[in-house]
Amino acid sequence: MLHWIDLFGVFVFALSGALAADRRGMDLFGFIVIALLPAIGGGTVRDIVLDIPVFWVEDPTYLWLILSAALLTFAAAHWIVRVERWLVWADAIGLSVFCVAGAAKALAFTDSATVAVALGIVTAVLGGIVRDVVCNEIPLVLQRDIYATAAFVGALTYVVVVNYGMPVTIALWAGAGVCFVVRAAAIVWNLSLPRRGRA
Repeated sequence: MLHWIDLFGVFVFALSGALAADRRGMDLFGFIVIALLPAIGGGTVRDIVLDIPVFWVEDPTYLWLILSAALLTFAAAHWIVRVERWLVWADAIGLSVFCVAGAAKALAFTDSATVAVALGIVTAVLGGIVRDVVCNEIPLVLQRDIYATAAFVGALTYVVVVNYGMPVTIALWAGAGVCFVVRAAAIVWNLSLPRRGRA
């Protein structure tokens, strides 16, 4: 089940990248490249840090899925933009899945709660940061929007639940659920972290 949800998260993040490419007026190659960044960027860095085989190298299905998302957006960008406001919810699901998937993988290979939380955040948000930088935009996580904070809370919840001896499956759903609730609250009520005022 987690694998299929992970694939869904990759597809949604690939759509977000392709939409960013559309906003910048890129060509088809640009759509594909920018779609790749948020979809596999964080997970790639996570696996390199853990010194394990990179997930999309072991399973090229991820690459075909990203290519499909890029081509779909290139062909039907005008229609997708109409439902883009709904993609923010799909993106929230992707964020929730990625933060716990990253934390779970890191905890399994390092047995370190701190590293697990850190790599859970990296898995969820790093690709989006790279996408925004390449598209010459201020990364979402560096603005007031509650995004990386939701990933942090979700990854931390996973680690805490596992450390209390609960089954991994329950920990995954608990962490993803907490992350989604925090992100959803930020979306619905326009919540944000405080920002230092300028003199």
